[in-house]
Parts: sequence; C-alpha cells; structure tokens
Amino acid sequence: MNSSVLKLVVAPLVFTSAWPSIYSQDKKKNILFIAVDDMNNDLGCYGHPVVKSPNIDRLASQGITFANAYCQFPLSSPSRSSILTGYRPDKTRVFDLTYHFRQDLPDIVTLPQLFKNNGWYVARVGKMYHYGNPGDIGTNGLDDRISWTERVNPAGMDKTSLEPVVTNYTPKRGLGSAMAYMNDRNGNDREHTDGKVATEAIKLMDQHKNEPFFIAAGFYRPHCPWIAPGKYFDLYKPEQFSLPEISEETLKQYPEPALASTNPWPYFGITREQALECIHAYYAAISFVDAQIGKLLDAVDSLGLSDNTIIVFWSDHGYHLGEHGLWFKQSCFEESAKVPLIISVPGSKKSGKICRRTVELVDVYPTLAELTGQIPPSDLEGNSLVRLLKNPKAGWKHPAYTQVQRGTVPGHSVRTEKWRYTEWGFGKEGSELYNEISDPHELRNLAGDPAYAGIVKDMKALLKKIHPNPVTGGKAVADTRIRFCN
Repeated sequence: MNSSVLKLVVAPLVFTSAWPSIYSQDKKKNILFIAVDDMNNDLGCYGHPVVKSPNIDRLASQGITFANAYCQFPLSSPSRSSILTGYRPDKTRVFDLTYHFRQDLPDIVTLPQLFKNNGWYVARVGKMYHYGNPGDIGTNGLDDRISWTERVNPAGMDKTSLEPVVTNYTPKRGLGSAMAYMNDRNGNDREHTDGKVATEAIKLMDQHKNEPFFIAAGFYRPHCPWIAPGKYFDLYKPEQFSLPEISEETLKQYPEPALASTNPWPYFGITREQALECIHAYYAAISFVDAQIGKLLDAVDSLGLSDNTIIVFWSDHGYHLGEHGLWFKQSCFEESAKVPLIISVPGSKKSGKICRRTVELVDVYPTLAELTGQIPPSDLEGNSLVRLLKNPKAGWKHPAYTQVQRGTVPGHSVRTEKWRYTEWGFGKEGSELYNEISDPHELRNLAGDPAYAGIVKDMKALLKKIHPNPVTGGKAVADTRIRFCN
C-alpha cells in the first residue's frame, strides 16, 4: 500500500426559441456530461479564496456558470434520479439509497436514453446513478442498464485497498468512515479510481470521435472518505481554514428538524481541530478531481472536438463544512441545496459569463434536448435554460425547489432570487424564511416576524404549487419507505 498516513476523525416544460443558426442541426453535437459527488460551491470560479480548482475555473471561462443552481434532494440517489429523468422526487419516488425509479415508472425515457434512442453513442464511465456498478435493481447498485450503450466501471487502489482500510475501522463513537481521510503520500492520479475514470472516458471520446456521442464521466470525489494523492494535500496549509461561528443564540433561530441532519450536533461530535483537518482533506479531494476534469478538457481540445461538444459539469448536491454546526448534506440550507453547474456550448458569445438566475438540476434535461434538437417527454418538470445560455440576464420567473426527509417528516424548500422559505411537516413542525440578499448565510429566521407575513404567504403559495399539503387533498405525502440516511 503506497500510503504512509491514515487519519480517521471520529466523526411544465417550456421551450424557448431555437438556438442561433451558428448551432445548426446539420451535425449532431456531442455531449460530455461530467458529474462529481458531494461537491459544494467552494471553487475558484464561485469566488472561494482558498480552494484551487484551475480546471473547473477554465471550464467556467468557456461557458456559463450558474451561480444559483439547486438540487432537488441533497442525497445522491434522489438527486441523480431527478437530473437523469427530468422529474422531481415526488414523481420518481426516490427518497433514499435503495429504491429505483423504474419500480414505479418502468417506461421513463431518461436523459441519456433519449440520446441513445436517437442515434448517439451513449456511455457511462464511473458513477452516474447511485453507485456505478453494473447489475440489476436490488443487486449491485442502482444503475439503469437501458440508459447506456456501454458502461465502464473503473476501480483504483483507493477503492480496492485504501478505502477498505478506512471503512473497516470503526471508532468508539461509531462514525466509521463518515469523516475519515487518507493522505496517499506516494500515490499518483493514475492509480486512483477518478484517475481511471478520466482515462477511460478519454479512450471512449477518441474511439467515437467520428460519431455523435453522449459520454457521462462520473467522478467519486470529493465524497468521503477523502482519499487523494499527497500532492493535493500539499496545496493547502492548515492556517488557511476556519469554521463558521455558531452560538446558542443562533441555534434558537431554527426549527428542530432543520438541524437534525447532523447528530450529534455540532460538527458530528468532533472537535474544532478535527473539523479543520476534515476541511483540509475535503479541499484536497476537490483539487484532485479538478485535475482529472482538466484531463477531459485537454482531450476535447486535442481530439479536435471543441467546436462540436457541449460540456455540462454538475454536482449531485452541496456539502456542509460546519455551517450552522452541520456536516454532510441533507439539509435545506444553501450549503447543502446549492450545487455548481456550468454549461459550455461551442460558439457561444457569452463564454465566461455568470448567470445569477435561480435554476435547478431538473432543468438540465430539457436544456440538452433543445440544444440538440431532440424532442423530450412532454411532462418533464424542469425548464430549458437555453434562454439563459443566450442571455444570462434574461428574465426568469422560475424558483428552485429542494426537499429532504426526517423519518416521516418532510422538509420542503423554495428558493427565489431574494428569499428562501422552508416548511417542515407542511408547516406543522416549523418554518424558515431567509433574505438571501442581506443574510446569505441564513442566520436570521424571519418566518415568525409579523413584518414578513406577506412574504411568507407568497412563498407558501409558491411552495404549494409543487408540494401541496396532503390535508388539502394534494398528492404529496410522507412515504413509508423513507428512512433517514447519511
């Protein structure tokens, strides 16, 4: 084993007008669909002062960076099922890590399946649905065989030899690998799974460069345990990191379910010093996967594919690093619900621009369909972003919706450009309202302030458009299959 350091811390579809004529349909466009796991918006192109992400930043300079993009459910399988089907969790019925959307909806045409059905070579390398392993429902993961022409499942030393060392060690507090990391001091990129994902995706691009392709490259980092070659740890110094301040007064701002994703609270029961070590490892993992993304971008250029390849970069959800005393995901706060989303369209005159409109991952499916002239299912629940790709400041009236689950208590949140409103148990277990302009860290809950009663009423109406209260005859009810998972 090439590692000298092991550290475990106890712990309704609406299409816009056609894309300009420069993007004619004479030649089918390729799509490079890049996914990362558990990555928040701590990136250089999103303004983070510490994190080194030069390759994702390079992609941002080539495309449109969506500054306010949100997942539909901040947990891997529900979120991935939504972006790949174009439907929200209430329709896919995916709320956990065990249920497959085809159990209720066997005839869904997924995003990659749409391209497969219309003449594209469609492949998955690594993790795209929850887990990346081939197999039928309920056996080796939740992949969807019908979505792909070909599937490749690389496994590097981090998965085969290093990660088991981490996960087989269970500290007395029972946190296992949840907040573990390994500095693989003598390791190199090629030996790690994400390095192999990049290598295999590049091979497929080369093999199929003379036909239209949809290649999905699914990277596993920065999902825990945070394992990366030592050179990525060396990019950072411990004094660069800090934890958000929390206090008992701050704690009083939130309903009990809002903080229930981290138990024990705060910081999952670890010390501040240990939490800072975890942040260091998390950022090292981001820089590692950024380097692998750089290899894909280099290959697009070297293979002569730049003029005909749409590149989409996204994360399945965000990630808490101590905000509100929280860790991981599965909250309705910004740090968990917000995701990085960058879309690069060849020939765009808006390259390098930032779009601050409120968008959702569920919007990606109709966007790619419109960009490539495909006819998607008529009942997709997102909205095409083509209007914003053409003009990032264009008018946009669509809010973003995120939901989570606390046992049988659902949490539903709606985000506009100025406000976030969240209800727990359809309001029976508490509510939250934040002014995202004056309070971007969501430290002052205004839901109980009479001065904001009108705003609460308006936001509640927006929320009920997607998540109606079952008491009033709506369809959204707590699912008895749902269990709380980290």
